[in-house]
Parts: sequence; structure tokens; C-alpha cells
Amino acid sequence: MFTRNPFSMLTDFVSPGFMQVYAALLIVAVVAGTVYDLLHDGKARFFLQDRRRARAAARRPLDGMARAAIAVKTLATDIATFGEFCNRSRRISHVLMFYGFVLYVITTLVLVYGYPGEPYPPVYLPVSWNLGLLLALLGGYWFFFLLRVNVVHDGQPPWRLVRADLFIVTLLGSLTFALLFEGAAMLGNATATKAFAALYLLFTTLLCVTVPWSKFAHMFYKPVVAVQKRLEEADGSSSLPAPTAPRGERCPHLPT
Repeated sequence: MFTRNPFSMLTDFVSPGFMQVYAALLIVAVVAGTVYDLLHDGKARFFLQDRRRARAAARRPLDGMARAAIAVKTLATDIATFGEFCNRSRRISHVLMFYGFVLYVITTLVLVYGYPGEPYPPVYLPVSWNLGLLLALLGGYWFFFLLRVNVVHDGQPPWRLVRADLFIVTLLGSLTFALLFEGAAMLGNATATKAFAALYLLFTTLLCVTVPWSKFAHMFYKPVVAVQKRLEEADGSSSLPAPTAPRGERCPHLPT
């Protein structure tokens, strides 16, 4: 179980060539949506203006080695472990979502392009695909029902959706129907397989084409912003107040 190429189960409805073209178009949609988000909202212009301001206000020069060390440390702490979140549960849920989704996307591309229509590729690929799927679903549903700001702090019901929920809703829809489609195909239920496969493709399409209006693009440019923020703190050009906790910790006591 869960050792078969899930996309080979789609060959009764769509060809492997269709899935390859479809995956390529989704990648184009994500890239185009991210560029549009950066340019339309003025994020790129604001970032460039802030960099010029920071350079002019710097009080301590940083050489290339110092900048590289700060960038590596930032990626290892703020980005890789989502150190921007002081709430431990929120951090863990995002780690599960991010690494699960990345594993799922990578194995999807390998299966679609490396083993088109082949039912039994190396076993670690479909196992990794399902593992990534389950990790992302675990972190995603945990966040959706228990950790969203409007649910935890505003007391609103989980089903009350706002624009900020567009990414998590389409992500969970895509991953949930991927798992249901795979399960139905394994059980040999042709009707359920077709229905879940159609919903899987629908929500996956929505996930990728709504990038300009969702939080999908944040995962691409937030690392750049985080590194720039750390550099400004190091060279003295930051306009933000210095941390008041001992040793400059941002999250001295992580709440659960």
C-alpha cells in the first residue's frame, strides 16, 4: 500500500503527457504570480528603497564574510525552523507544513517527469510522496483549526474564512483530495477515483493561480527580508527597536 506511483492511476483519465504539461503550467503560474505580487503591491520597490536607506544609515561596516555568516545563521534559525514565531505550536505546524509540502512537490515532479505512467517506480518515491502529503496535512489542519489568528485571538469559528485563508484552504483542499484520490484508486472505485481526481486537479490549479492574492508567494521572498533585517541589526541601520529580552532574544520563553 502507498508504494505505487499515484499519477499512474490517472492514466485512465488523462495521459502522462497531459500531466507533464499541466505541472509545467502550474510552475509558470506560481512564478508569474510571485513576480506580479512583488511588482503590483510595490513590495520590490519598497525593499530596494529600504536597502538604500539602510546602506546610508549603517554605522558599522560589514565585510563579505560577516554578511555571509549572518545570512547562514538567519536561514538556519529564522527560516529553516520558523524562528519568527514565538509560539511553539505555531512554529511546529509551519515546519510540518513547509517540509511536508516541499517533499511532496519534489517527489511529484520526479514521478511526473521521471516515471510517467510507470506504476511501480523505486519504492522510496511514492512512500516519500505520501509522507510529505501526510506531514503537510497534519501541520495544515492543526494550523487551520487551532492556530489561526482570527480563531485563537478573535474567537471566530474555524469555518469563517477571510482572504488571508486562501492559501491554507486551497493547500488543504489539494492535499486532501490527493490522498482521497489515491485511496479510491487503490480500492478500485472508478467513480470515486474520477471525482476525487477532478477535485484534486481543481484545488491544485486554484492553489497555483491564486498566488497574487494568497500567502503562497511569502515563502519565496520572506527569507530575503529576514536576512536583510538581521544585516540591518548588525550594521546599526535598523529602524526597529532593539530586543529588550536578555541577550537580545526575540523569544526568550516559548509559549506552547
